[in-house]
Amino acid sequence: MANPIKVVLVEDSAIALQILHRLIDSSPEVDVVGTAQDGADGLKVIAQTMPDVICTDLKMPRMDGLEFTQKVMSEFPRPILVVSNTVHPADVDNIFNLMQAGALDFFPKPTSGSAMDYEKLKNSLITKIKVLASKKV
Repeated sequence: MANPIKVVLVEDSAIALQILHRLIDSSPEVDVVGTAQDGADGLKVIAQTMPDVICTDLKMPRMDGLEFTQKVMSEFPRPILVVSNTVHPADVDNIFNLMQAGALDFFPKPTSGSAMDYEKLKNSLITKIKVLASKKV
């Protein structure tokens, strides 16, 4: 079996971080190798773990997802999946800015007790991570 895809999670919400961690860890093909609460810490974690894919929130203290994405692309270019509730198709400006900065895809932030089907959510997230891991940035 190939090595699992290494993922770093950057998310300031402890609940969202826990849910994402659980979703990703439920797949043998993907492994969370580090987490951070904001972009500044995220850059340190990335330097230490050199992940294949980064999942980041958009709205965070100290360094938001947009600035974080720009810094990652200049220092450690790798695929970025933005996990946020502020990137709906209606948020064209956010999406455009993030894509321009180098983010490759978006995923709605899971919420605790969300009515979304857990398996469907997990499969969708794992599929996105696997696709991104195959992209060269």
